[in-house]
Amino acid sequence: MGKGRIYKILIIDLMILIASIMLAVLFKQGTGNSYLHDYALEFCLLLVIWGFSSFFFGKYATLNKYEIAKAIRTILLSNFFSFALITSIMYITRIVYYSRFVVIGTIVIASVGEIIFTLLSGLFKRPVMYNITGNNYSEIKNGNGISLLNGNILKLRKRQKKVASALAITTRKQALLDEISKNAFDFIFSYASLESENSLIVSTTSRFNIDTQLASAFDSIVNINRINDIRYLNKFFESANAKLPVGGLFIDYVETKDLRKQRILRKFPPVLNYIFYSFDFIIKRVFPKFLLTKKIYFFLTRGQNRVITKAETFGRLYSCGFEIIAEKFIDNHLYFVARKTGKPVFPERPSYGPLVRLERIGKNGKKIVVFKMRTMHPYAEYLQQYVYEKVGLDNGGKFKNDFRISTIGRLMRTFWIDELPMLFNLFKGDLKLVGVRPLSQQYFSLYTKELQERRIKYKPGMIPPFYVDNPQTLEDIMASELRYLEAYEKHPFLTDFKYFFRAVCNILFKRYRSK
Repeated sequence: MGKGRIYKILIIDLMILIASIMLAVLFKQGTGNSYLHDYALEFCLLLVIWGFSSFFFGKYATLNKYEIAKAIRTILLSNFFSFALITSIMYITRIVYYSRFVVIGTIVIASVGEIIFTLLSGLFKRPVMYNITGNNYSEIKNGNGISLLNGNILKLRKRQKKVASALAITTRKQALLDEISKNAFDFIFSYASLESENSLIVSTTSRFNIDTQLASAFDSIVNINRINDIRYLNKFFESANAKLPVGGLFIDYVETKDLRKQRILRKFPPVLNYIFYSFDFIIKRVFPKFLLTKKIYFFLTRGQNRVITKAETFGRLYSCGFEIIAEKFIDNHLYFVARKTGKPVFPERPSYGPLVRLERIGKNGKKIVVFKMRTMHPYAEYLQQYVYEKVGLDNGGKFKNDFRISTIGRLMRTFWIDELPMLFNLFKGDLKLVGVRPLSQQYFSLYTKELQERRIKYKPGMIPPFYVDNPQTLEDIMASELRYLEAYEKHPFLTDFKYFFRAVCNILFKRYRSK
């Protein structure tokens, strides 16, 4: 039913488009068969762009699901994109005789035809019938027509309840296996209980379906709808947190950015796959990062089918009061089990754009906000403990193979581009030019008590002793900072002067770099 119907919809849609072209040419005065003959190549290009846009925005898949409002929105979005692309090509290539009236008329007529087809499809959709069996028990009689009372009927009712419960579990399992694979099912229910009444199993993108549950709490919440389609993701996680006790489990899955890229590159032929991926990356990865384009992105997509990284997924969970206890790649998706550890953080100014605000330990232990260019995926700052426990520290005191850092972020770190916004902190007075690096609470907790007390006596700096001594381990870093602080206590200005020029020389000539 699924793929076969999509192919039928594709054929019908192409027929609508071709009919629309012929009608638009017919309505334009002075055109006819010669116009179609002269611009056959351009019309073929329109067909290609139309098909590409339809698959890119998922038009045929949406029409296959009979979701009328969503289908109409997708039709308008896809067709507007086709119009914008074809007119841009007309302008760039100077095809001035390829009538704009015909192009606009074709797309308008085709859009109307598609909407009518969608409405008719929804009108003749066969309703799905659900058979709901209650727990009502009729009077039970023996062979002589005498009612079975007291103990006998109670025993029979208990037996009926057990049978009904067994049937309900079997039905629930089969329903789940219709939605997810056997491997995913086995992974999920090695942590959650299928039989327990304290297990909430849903397939939803709305927190409404979590908040409105009558039970005040569950031992586990399982959602078999991927989180890529949840618009208000943190609110959803917060709702799950509210319905779980400390130690309760939340289980879901995600198609990560890397898995999505692999799927797209495998789905389309070479060259075309990278063109499609480039459009997908710009619209669904770049647009949400900036204030203006973010509004356009959510208007067009409603937050569905978003691109999200593993670091962002886990970071959001940690910020919402969870910790990851299990994860597994199944069916090109990442399944995870998160355990509630406490209440959500509720950050006042959550950062998603290219400029980030990081909370650090300043002078006298005061919390300061440091500004940097984003080099990590959003919400990655909440994963320091997770990454430390998973991989530990590498040479230079950084995490080994830190998956939180983006490709562009690594480039910016190499040339210190990410450090430039810290100049604001320098002018503000939170930092000085040379000094120990401003640390997060998690990093700060790894230091010895003696060094912690010495560190908070002075302002942190933009250029740390790291670029003078090039330490390789955490112990080396602590020793390097301790030497600097001891020298600074005796001769503040001279120490900073010497460290500044030694650091600059090492950066320029010995290629010391931040990872």
